[in-house]
Amino acid sequence: MEAPSDTDPNLADATKRIAQRTFVIVENRLQLLMVEAQEERERILKAMLMAMAAVAFGLLAGVTVTVIVAIAFWNCYPIIALLVLAVIYIAGAILFGVKLMQLQRDWQTLPETIDQLRKDRECLEKQLA
Repeated sequence: MEAPSDTDPNLADATKRIAQRTFVIVENRLQLLMVEAQEERERILKAMLMAMAAVAFGLLAGVTVTVIVAIAFWNCYPIIALLVLAVIYIAGAILFGVKLMQLQRDWQTLPETIDQLRKDRECLEKQLA
């Protein structure tokens, strides 16, 4: 009869230690998630600001080049000059559209958190096996 009572406190202590470790791990992972979420937000904001600046200056440059070419070739070949510019602008739009799709396809959200959770799962599987 003494054997079951000896194992009960050990089992309770072990369960308590496992619960405490689990809460510590969860807390660490949540902190990592919060840090990565903050970094992700800052990176997205920076990317948006850079994109808006690039678009604004690109638009100004495109308008300037268009006006210069239109004025320079107005007497000789105005339609051809504007068509060449339109083809160049369309090619640029397609190029940047493809680059944007590649960026979105390769984008990883919270990679460190996901990697750490994967490691935790593997460690837990080893412990339970």
